Amino acid sequence: MSVTTQIEKTFREEHGRVLAALIGRLGDFELAEDALQDALVNALERWQMDGGVPRNPGAWLMTVAKRRAIDRLRHSKFEEHNPTILETLKQEELEMDDSLPDDRLKLMFTCCHPPLALETQVALTLHTLGGLSTPEVARAFLVSEPTMAQRLARARKKIRDAGIPYRVPPADLLPERLDALLAVIYLIFNEGYVATSGDSLTRQELCREAIRLCHILVDLLPQEAEARGLLALMLLHDSRREARVTPTGELVLLDDQDRTLWDSAKIQKGMAMLDEAIALRSPGPYQVQAAISALHTEASTATETDWNQIALLYDTLAKMTPSMVVAVNRAVAIAMARGIQEGLKMLLQLEDQVEGFYPYHAARADLLRRTNQREAAADAYKRALELCNNKMERAYLQHRLDEMLNLIQ
Repeated sequence: MSVTTQIEKTFREEHGRVLAALIGRLGDFELAEDALQDALVNALERWQMDGGVPRNPGAWLMTVAKRRAIDRLRHSKFEEHNPTILETLKQEELEMDDSLPDDRLKLMFTCCHPPLALETQVALTLHTLGGLSTPEVARAFLVSEPTMAQRLARARKKIRDAGIPYRVPPADLLPERLDALLAVIYLIFNEGYVATSGDSLTRQELCREAIRLCHILVDLLPQEAEARGLLALMLLHDSRREARVTPTGELVLLDDQDRTLWDSAKIQKGMAMLDEAIALRSPGPYQVQAAISALHTEASTATETDWNQIALLYDTLAKMTPSMVVAVNRAVAIAMARGIQEGLKMLLQLEDQVEGFYPYHAARADLLRRTNQREAAADAYKRALELCNNKMERAYLQHRLDEMLNLIQ
């Protein structure tokens, strides 16, 4: 691994931890983000000169960010209004500690506060805790980068002006934030499972972080079935990680994966968590998605997949949480269960709503390919390629497109 790659990987892994700890001490999102950005710039130059990252990169970044925060406070005359915070920062040793109970969870609850709109809660937490860039968050919400930047800035200001506390709230207030918390965790996991951009298919540190945070949430809310459902869903998805990419770095879709590479321990844990969630008798969309994933997991080969049951579960999911993602996946499931033409008809009905939605075009291309509609499939693959930003997924789409073009000739 090159020094540059090593540094980039460290930045991604440490960003959320360091930023959460900084916000906890400074009580100011903007100051913490600016101080950390200063530290990252300093680290990029220093670590390249030193030939690699230090033994404890989190502590290094924290120490430098604290110094940069002190400098910024001095220059902004903040000391005149709050003279104690500088003295506290000077005396405090801001060490990174794996035993934090933890700052990241506190940050999640701060971002997911009821006065903020649900969409804003999710976006802010993805940006700060998940370490997603503003363009990445904007793509997740299908809005422009300037629009998302304005939303994030307004959210930070509202947190500061309203004095929203940086803490895990009392138990009786946890349920009112559950929807946002689960949405945040799932979106962090999704960004890790299929990165919206970059050379790698996955960002494993985000998958691990989402699963870790959901474990904590399950412990905090033992009677919340959907928390367990989400944890089951993520564990079952993550169990396939090693089978999703070939040794030479090519994407492998679910049907073609070597199922002996799936992580049996995660599968068992995910199945057990799903059983516990169902036993609580409070059904929800995460449990339905976990049940769909479980049906894929239970099939020893792709041809043994119970597509009829999966299609029925997608029917249920579409009623619970109608969305473009669910609609496209439902059409694919129905295509596999009831006939590909039936699925294509359903996708056609969505056409006016999903022009810029890459998974729609990829799914349509695949169904057209399966029915030997080669020219139409090629056009759909071309459109999917225009919208896809992940290098590994683009390579797969290009391979399929070339395959169609060769058959047309």
